[in-house]
Amino acid sequence: MKPVAQMTPQELAEAAARAMWNDDSASQRLGMSLDLVAPGIATLSMTVTDAMSNGHGNCHGGYIFTLADSAFAFACNSHNDIVVAQHCSITYIRPVRIGDRLTAAAREVSRQGRSGLYDVRITNQDGIHVAEFRGHSRTVRGTHLPVAD
Repeated sequence: MKPVAQMTPQELAEAAARAMWNDDSASQRLGMSLDLVAPGIATLSMTVTDAMSNGHGNCHGGYIFTLADSAFAFACNSHNDIVVAQHCSITYIRPVRIGDRLTAAAREVSRQGRSGLYDVRITNQDGIHVAEFRGHSRTVRGTHLPVAD
């Protein structure tokens, strides 16, 4: 692997994502896939299973939130800094059915100092907008990949 200082922003985003994905058992065990990562951008997808259903026979909102939160995490950590969620909210627009394939596309809206703002659009396999998530991030100490002094 190239030293971090010699990586392009895209290479850095991909390497940071690989480092995060290796330790992300929650996203992996829910069957998520990391479909795209770039500086300030990430797309993850997941198929809704029976185990994710609520009392109405739809997808429980917590699983939709988790998918969006994972996309948010990969987008805001794509610059190699360790970044955590400070505040997140979600608006559910329409029900999600068992068997639906959801895609969460996260994009950086703003990154100033230690604070960031990210929007995540969640769509189903037909491209129908099912939820919208907004995440506020906070950069903390450390990096995913070692940075030379």
